[in-house]
Amino acid sequence: MIKGARGDGRHRATAVSLKGVVDKVPAPFERGTDGPKVIVVGADGSDSSWRAVAYAAGLARRQHALLAVVYVQPVILTGAIFGAPVAETTTEVAEDLMAEIRRSTERLQGIFDVRWEFHTVRGDAYNGLVTAADQLTADAVVVGASEHAGHRIVGSVAVRLVKAGRWPVTVVP
Repeated sequence: MIKGARGDGRHRATAVSLKGVVDKVPAPFERGTDGPKVIVVGADGSDSSWRAVAYAAGLARRQHALLAVVYVQPVILTGAIFGAPVAETTTEVAEDLMAEIRRSTERLQGIFDVRWEFHTVRGDAYNGLVTAADQLTADAVVVGASEHAGHRIVGSVAVRLVKAGRWPVTVVP
């Protein structure tokens, strides 16, 4: 390690002791030690979520990681109370998202290789992504920036994920 420099352009190397820095007790399991192996990305069909999926796909490709695309099917109680087919609608959205992802991967087949899976969970976006990331033992989570003005008051999914502090979180604009 270079500790200091001389004015003549030559560096003076000095040894730095690591005594007391390295414990003899093995470290507990640590996610991401060799780069991410599982990257979870939230997708809901919005423009920002598609940008997040594209960003996460590039990251997964470069890191040789599994890309887990997660759609959280919202539980819409008001629609269900009035008899609206809420579950069918959210299932259609999930199927459309999966079909679009398949079309995109087919277009890029032979150019880019990305291992990916599609998952759906029910609930609110934050808890759904947390559940998926925990179940998949995610090393990183990628989400699109919120497009809703109300999130400035209540807090966006991205901010809540960052505050949870359980994974590195990338927010794609």
